[in-house]
Amino acid sequence: MANFGRIWTEKYRPLKLKDMLNQEHIVSRLRAFVDSGSVPHMLFAGPPGVGKTTAALCMARELFGEHWKDNYMETNASDERGIDVIRHKVKNFARTKPLGGTFKLIFLDEADALTKDAQQALRRTMEVYSTICRFILSCNYPSKVIEPIQSRTVVFRFRPFIPKDMEKILVKVAAGEGVKHEEGALAAIAEIASGDARYSINLFQAASAIGNKLTRATVFEAAARAKPEEVKEMLKLAFQGEFTKARDVLIDLLAKKGISGDLIIREIHKQIVSGDLDDHKRVALMEAVGEHEFRMLEGASEMIQLDSLLAKIAAVMKWKS
Repeated sequence: MANFGRIWTEKYRPLKLKDMLNQEHIVSRLRAFVDSGSVPHMLFAGPPGVGKTTAALCMARELFGEHWKDNYMETNASDERGIDVIRHKVKNFARTKPLGGTFKLIFLDEADALTKDAQQALRRTMEVYSTICRFILSCNYPSKVIEPIQSRTVVFRFRPFIPKDMEKILVKVAAGEGVKHEEGALAAIAEIASGDARYSINLFQAASAIGNKLTRATVFEAAARAKPEEVKEMLKLAFQGEFTKARDVLIDLLAKKGISGDLIIREIHKQIVSGDLDDHKRVALMEAVGEHEFRMLEGASEMIQLDSLLAKIAAVMKWKS
């Protein structure tokens, strides 16, 4: 089977801004910059897999045409995060004359991983070479980018993909690769990916390699996630005070299916949020979920904490409304 990670980059990644899904509020502004030929320094902020790198590549292609590779440089700041990278690699590219245009683009991915010294050096480089070079910084946490850089950039906040647009991408990939899928399989991938298009493609690859047809079962197996109906059944038993039976379902998920405790507790959270509960009980359950997740993140035993959470749920549901 083909490497879907490469397919996303080389085959299914949009080539034009107009082809990007789910970011209409940003694409319209970027198009205005491209059409005018006047591009400022920019900061792309948002979660992983929502099109930040794709937007930069689309802008480079539309601005520079066939010369885009000569006028565009991409570097990952999480791999090259020291001040020497800014002083040498980035600065050397920034000060050379552009080909076939008035300026060049430098895309710094994961700029929030740059050290403070490197960011200070970058600030000065952005000032000195602003006439012949524009910087696009990409980050997950804009608060980690120093204020002097933020004040020199136009900030674009990318949002996660909505399930409808995520499914459009997956339908395109499935058709292009000839992968058969049952109804609901792509929706399951979109739900699990939680707005991350890159992860959805990787999960699509892993799930489609299991069996001859993509199904909901293979999706959850590939993702090592608990099916919502399994967690719903566990909670139903806990709600009814059947702690031992609920714990049996939990042991099956943890021990036999190898599902991570943090993924189970996240699904419990989703079920409580969407469940038919009165607010008094919902508040108590949400508080319990938050407390037990914190304990697990601090290193407490998953089995003991999830046992404790089920016991707490059973106790809360005995309260009178």
